Amino acid sequence: MLNLSKGESIAIANSSGSVVNRVRMGLGWKPLLEAKVPGILGKLLGKTQSAVAPIDLDASCILFDKDKKVVDKIYFANLTSRVGKIKHSGDDRTGMGGDKGVDNESITVDLGSLPAEVEAIVFVVNSFTGQTFETVGDAYVGLIDEESGERFANFNLTSSGKHTAQIMGKMYRHNGGWKFKAIGEAVKVDGRTVEALIGPSRDYL
Repeated sequence: MLNLSKGESIAIANSSGSVVNRVRMGLGWKPLLEAKVPGILGKLLGKTQSAVAPIDLDASCILFDKDKKVVDKIYFANLTSRVGKIKHSGDDRTGMGGDKGVDNESITVDLGSLPAEVEAIVFVVNSFTGQTFETVGDAYVGLIDEESGERFANFNLTSSGKHTAQIMGKMYRHNGGWKFKAIGEAVKVDGRTVEALIGPSRDYL
């Protein structure tokens, strides 16, 4: 599995080099942990960690044409694309279970089904409730071959701060195929909705 760095681009292909036509973008996260120490013994044993409030993040993707116009949006309130075959797994409102390789939310894209007008797909993550990324731990993006189940790339989202959204990455056409670029940049506007992220997403096309 490839571990991507911010700004790195790869062809959408599995470990054997075969082109992946149906790719799943998995997003995982969990609430940060805070230590609560009821006594000296508990402190010494280090068994007093408890989770902060659940974190409700939303993975979405925005499809753009060559003129940077929006073709479609897939998010928790629109789980299936209008064009091509793209499907969202549904809304995770807690962030629990986002470790041990378990994705909290995912978006599966059938690249071969997309019409020619779709030039790029930008993947974003936002907090609809306004929780900031200061409270998010171990957030990552994984790319999975939907046919074989192989997780062929992973990208850690390391931008912690007071922002409520990030541009995770993009899939884009390249020389007759598709590539993925790891972005991982914070959005400076109030990014609680996918609509608010259309403008910032255009900056990365």
